[in-house]
Amino acid sequence: MLSTGALRAHLLAARLAGPVATSREDSLRSYRLFAARDPRVTLGLDPRWAWDEGDLLRLMADKCGVSDDPAYRSGPDVIDPERTLTALGAFAARLAAVARRRAPVLLGTGHPHRLLGFYAGIADALSAAGCLVLTPARGRCVDITTRFGVRTYSLDYVRGVALVREPGREGAGCETGAHTHSPLPVRAALEGLADAGGPLPELVVGDHGWVCGAGQLGIEAVGLADTDDPALFVGEAEGRVSVAVPLDDAVRSDYYRPLTRYVLNRACLSR
Repeated sequence: MLSTGALRAHLLAARLAGPVATSREDSLRSYRLFAARDPRVTLGLDPRWAWDEGDLLRLMADKCGVSDDPAYRSGPDVIDPERTLTALGAFAARLAAVARRRAPVLLGTGHPHRLLGFYAGIADALSAAGCLVLTPARGRCVDITTRFGVRTYSLDYVRGVALVREPGREGAGCETGAHTHSPLPVRAALEGLADAGGPLPELVVGDHGWVCGAGQLGIEAVGLADTDDPALFVGEAEGRVSVAVPLDDAVRSDYYRPLTRYVLNRACLSR
């Protein structure tokens, strides 16, 4: 068992919370772009409410613990570890609820280099609890707009977790895919399920477009988000994302292992 105090200490030591590597400049830029409804940061969410930069800064201060001072323009951003712990508890509660129902789930990440292990541990535990871990539309092509133009990726799964790969990198034991914020992969996965007549997920677990894209379509979604990802917290505030956990989403992959243990313990899914 990993105690709350031990996890709090780990969050700070690994810079998952406290002063994080995400800069204030990056966060403020994301808030400006979100206020302008830029699809690069709305991540598939179509906000119901009007959000200006000030609204977003106040929301992120409430949800993450960043400074609400608009005069603070540069330097590291800060995440309150207590808010992270509270959100992880709520995240675990949603996993426990879906496990009790043995309901179908879909897991996906736009951060496979960092977060694949975190989600794979959850996928293993939910499968062991009797949940159907869905892996639809494997190999389907997804055209995603990047800073280099439109590129075609393929949808794949590693240990029950969806990700997208660049052309030519499929299979061959390759465990990591491409970094993406796009909601198109989750839409492709859900379309594949609909085409096959299979069950839709009762819960989507992930980050970036996986969470916002699912939430926008009315599917319960929970996930992780950094201070420069306001879309997940807006989705939570508007009732379309069940839980958004504030933390740095780009530290070393092994630093997320204690979070997996903590969440599974809290959800009574440890083996």
